[in-house]
Amino acid sequence: MERRKFIKNSLALVAPTMISGNAIHVLQDHPLLNTALLSTSNTDKVLVIVQLSGGNDGLNTVIPLSNYANYKNARTNIALPENKVLKLMGNNATGIHPSMTAFQNMFTDGKLNIVQSVGYPQPSFSHFRATDIWMSGSDSDQYLNTGWAGRFLNYEYNDYPDAYPNKTNPDPIAIQIGSLSTLTCQGPAVNMALSISDPSSFYNLIEGTDAVSANTNAGYELSFIRSIAKQTNLYTVRIKQASDSVTQQVAYPNNNLAAQLKIVARLIKGGLETKVYLVNYGGFDTHSGQVVSSDTTTGTHANLLKVLSDSIAAFQSDMTGLEIEDRVIGMTYSEFGRRIKSNASGGTDHGAAAPLFLFGKNVRGGVFGDNPAIPAAATSNDNIPYQYDFRSVYNTILQNWFCVSATAEIEILLKQFPTIPLINASVCGIKDKNSVFTKEALIYNYPNPFTNMTKIEFKTNGGNTSLQLLNGEGSVIQILVEANYSFAGTNSYNLYGAGLSAGVYYLRLQNVDKTFIKAIVKM
Repeated sequence: MERRKFIKNSLALVAPTMISGNAIHVLQDHPLLNTALLSTSNTDKVLVIVQLSGGNDGLNTVIPLSNYANYKNARTNIALPENKVLKLMGNNATGIHPSMTAFQNMFTDGKLNIVQSVGYPQPSFSHFRATDIWMSGSDSDQYLNTGWAGRFLNYEYNDYPDAYPNKTNPDPIAIQIGSLSTLTCQGPAVNMALSISDPSSFYNLIEGTDAVSANTNAGYELSFIRSIAKQTNLYTVRIKQASDSVTQQVAYPNNNLAAQLKIVARLIKGGLETKVYLVNYGGFDTHSGQVVSSDTTTGTHANLLKVLSDSIAAFQSDMTGLEIEDRVIGMTYSEFGRRIKSNASGGTDHGAAAPLFLFGKNVRGGVFGDNPAIPAAATSNDNIPYQYDFRSVYNTILQNWFCVSATAEIEILLKQFPTIPLINASVCGIKDKNSVFTKEALIYNYPNPFTNMTKIEFKTNGGNTSLQLLNGEGSVIQILVEANYSFAGTNSYNLYGAGLSAGVYYLRLQNVDKTFIKAIVKM
């Protein structure tokens, strides 16, 4: 095994300490991190990533009030009462779950973004595969053993991790709270993370001594493992010092997510120069019993969303009290959403696109994108079509938070993805206006419904323009237009019905950073 290949397939060592009962993992090469990118970005900014494991039901998290009748018709047994949905200041079309009052307050304060319908062209409905896609930043038909962080790390830092920590970079580049294994831990056959089980080896690692290794390939790899373990122990000292230096924090709720975020706040305030923190909260695979039938505002999903909302709000309050909120933003994500139509068990099945949240003082605040299109008679196979590719969110954070040059995009994300104006323009001196997208229809088609042919007219402001046809399950089945227009204007495309079965389809137009979704019906 080549040493570089070993590094790429290794995630972390369990540091020989715990903070408040939570194991601390030092991430050498995590798929959601661009470690070399972050270390060369010359900023003190921090990103906190909150993974919602299981596939969060986006339609009962962010409710399309402008299309409430179709929403309720599709979810007769789990729909939230319209008068109980929390309203958002300045937005009458969209609301959030009644249990998320803390998020409602953050939205009012301008510290919460809601990004509608985040996904990718051919969604996977497998928990493992979908998580793989989100962590690696791959297309759904790509199988990568590196994350979008690791690809840049391998390109930029030939001496990593041999030269770390050092005087310039004394702290872990990224930290995961908890003991959950992630994509990069898993090699082709076994998990590649190192666990220390032999007491004598553990003693040697802590004492900084070396046991004699055989002069073989296996012995060489053992020596390499020991050197990485020593590096981790050096980081452990820094982590413990940072944690112990903070003694005054706001009150956090009594739950696991809040406990993880409280540790993150302590480490940031304690002086670590770590750029990215990851926490995890599970339980979102709500196939049955998602709500209490007598009161759909209560139940499993309501409890999950309350924990999420209250915990992040406490963390944000702590950032303010610790006087570090200028440096920190966070994002949530889940591997997929749920189907439009609820099932007979009072739950929802695996779906496609879903909303995600960005939070912090330096997010712009607001709802980005349009409410999902919901058919009047949704079937069990119907899904939310994606408006924004999740890699556009990644690219936005890289360019507009960590101030990374756009020229590095191909190396990191393998393709070009537009940014979204989610972060205050002043952070990296970007020129986008501090406002949410202007609501204007970018696509028209006639007739709709159609049988043989429908004429599509679409507007573009010039630049890269893509017009896609998605089926009812949320997958792209045809690229109708892919062009770079020199001028703004209106263009047309004739879509013929031959080969399309009867049903609901979606047109997705993307023009640089603007997207628009329109439902069409083939008779």
